[in-house]
Amino acid sequence: MSSQSFADLGVSKPVVAALSARGFHTPFAVQELVIADVLAGRDVLAQSPTGSGKTLAFGVPIVDLVPAEARRPAALILAPTRELAGQIVDELQAVANARALSVAVVHGGVSLQRQAKLAARSHIVVATPGRLEDLLQRRDLTLKHVKVLVLDEADRMLDMGFKPPVDRIVAQCPRDRQTLFFSATLEGAAGQLAKAYTRDARKHVHKPRAESQADVEHRFVHLTHDGKLGALVSELRDEGRGRTLVFVRTKRGADRLVKRLSNESLTAVAMHGNKSQAQRQKALARFESGAV
Repeated sequence: MSSQSFADLGVSKPVVAALSARGFHTPFAVQELVIADVLAGRDVLAQSPTGSGKTLAFGVPIVDLVPAEARRPAALILAPTRELAGQIVDELQAVANARALSVAVVHGGVSLQRQAKLAARSHIVVATPGRLEDLLQRRDLTLKHVKVLVLDEADRMLDMGFKPPVDRIVAQCPRDRQTLFFSATLEGAAGQLAKAYTRDARKHVHKPRAESQADVEHRFVHLTHDGKLGALVSELRDEGRGRTLVFVRTKRGADRLVKRLSNESLTAVAMHGNKSQAQRQKALARFESGAV
């Protein structure tokens, strides 16, 4: 955490109060690096991992930069997945309310017409590239009033093949916009994209301190195929183990493993692309609550 306060970085009193009400009294490292530059109107390139507090690093200054009377949408945040888009909206909502700003999410899996109406009248739109393109092609939304563009987890968008739609979306935003580019890496294709989309950007690299990863233990266990389930069950029943993520190779394999763990009286849920948005959200909620 920082020795500076949000107010020290230039954040307005209403937004500082909203952050304080949510328990955020001092900025995280990436927020301290980025917020003042964004408030000053500069383009930003930020290398920061997931879970570092980067959503508020761009969200807080955007809320202060966008006036309530702005033509809409005035800010666009692109995210690679519907889950991340939903998380960003959840983070921003309370802060945006402090300045009477509206936030809309645009992603697949829900009514296109309803999303179009909400997006067209919202100050800030958080969107996945594919669904946003659907709205633009239908002319349900215009980006000509966008003042701030954010690309969050840009490296993941590239990995998922979203460069062509992202290029087309960015081309519809005004040239004089402010662009904020967040990525786990600024090398290779992500770095090239960052240079193409930004102008005279301030570059910030946030690397978590090594001690923040000190409790991570790595173990390699050599097993036969038939012995994997028994070993996993033994690990999951280990005393003191909390919530656990298990990664498998295929979607069908995830579903099979859930059934096998259930037969061992272990509660589990599967998360993969064949599940509906509602099913994935329910699974995440159960995991977060400790129900599984």
